[in-house]
Amino acid sequence: MTAGPLAGLKVVELAHIMAGPACGMMLADMGADVIKVEKPNGDDSRRFLPPAIEGESAAYMMMNRNKRGIALNLKDPDAVEVLRRLLAGADVVIENYRKGTMEKLGLGYDTLREINPRLIYCEISGFGRTGPYAHRGGFDLIAQGMSGLMSITGEGPGRPPVKPGAPITDITAGILAAMGCIAAYARARETGQGQKVDTSLFEAGITLTYWQSAIAFATGEAPEPLGSAHPLNAPYQAFRTRDGWINVGAANQANWLRLLDVIGAPELNDDPRFANNHDRMENLPALVEVLGGYLETRDTDDWLARMEAVGLPAGPVLTIPQMHADPQAIAREMIVETDHPVAGRVKAIGLPVKFSETPGGIDRPAPLLGQHGPEILAELGYPPETVDRLRASGALIVGADAPDRATSPAPRAARRTAP
Repeated sequence: MTAGPLAGLKVVELAHIMAGPACGMMLADMGADVIKVEKPNGDDSRRFLPPAIEGESAAYMMMNRNKRGIALNLKDPDAVEVLRRLLAGADVVIENYRKGTMEKLGLGYDTLREINPRLIYCEISGFGRTGPYAHRGGFDLIAQGMSGLMSITGEGPGRPPVKPGAPITDITAGILAAMGCIAAYARARETGQGQKVDTSLFEAGITLTYWQSAIAFATGEAPEPLGSAHPLNAPYQAFRTRDGWINVGAANQANWLRLLDVIGAPELNDDPRFANNHDRMENLPALVEVLGGYLETRDTDDWLARMEAVGLPAGPVLTIPQMHADPQAIAREMIVETDHPVAGRVKAIGLPVKFSETPGGIDRPAPLLGQHGPEILAELGYPPETVDRLRASGALIVGADAPDRATSPAPRAARRTAP
């Protein structure tokens, strides 16, 4: 693995689908040794099909690269003991089980802190571990609705509520959890004491409403959806061009004047409807109509060249494949590849934080089900004959041992081997 700033940090991930795995992925990309513990038939995202590459779930491979994998049947006391040993030597555990699940296994926070006082215990849930909703399960869609995000997303007032295209509360909760783990780890290195880190999809959604909450606190009114427009500045949104769409960020007065020069309409600066940002926000529909008439006369690339020449912030509205091919995304190593033992050469999203001395990166593909179980048990001191016994009893699952082999194919001989 590439040495990242978290090299030496040992993380046990007891999480599935997205928020918890996103947290583990962030830590792994920054150099932590993340051991993903799966149930006998694997993380549910292994069955998010299609799309698949050589039968392997694209969703699973995206969220679980850079991790080592072990599969345990936690209904078996021997498997619980394996997990207990793992946690005794870990720096961080991430879990997004239903409330009380870890306690039923005898591995709740109070028990684990006795075994491992330095352990950072990270919980990611739908609504947090306290409060009247603590018992509820959580999904991104539900959190987006309850956090207010769907009330401010869409083409305009009176339209049906719209969910942003990406599962943003899942991903944001994972990022917040990773930040919390790193902060708690910094303190543990000073004091020798771990602590509990608790965040949720609901809180992740709330943090994304900073501007709209500021408006509501100040006015007492509920902000409404504005399409691609900004709630505080104009013009700052997408406009149709002759051959597509362009985002224009002419939010302050200097950029407003630059925009008027680019489109050849300096007279609009004398229009009292558009004299300053307050007036432009008050007359936003008229502003959009007037500017749209100019911007629809040229192609996107033509406008982009003209705007870049005067320093006006602007950019095209790209599809996901277009973004993957964008030279800036490639230059920033945001599109990377790994060699998977079944799927072959697989593309992934890169590490979005760059470090000058400890770069981190993506070096390992997502694990096959239970792929690293024997090596992890060997590190814990289990002799080979015990590993064989655990496999035979079903406490430890390795590839072909899985209840549903179709979801966890064994490596093909012709494929490259995993690191």
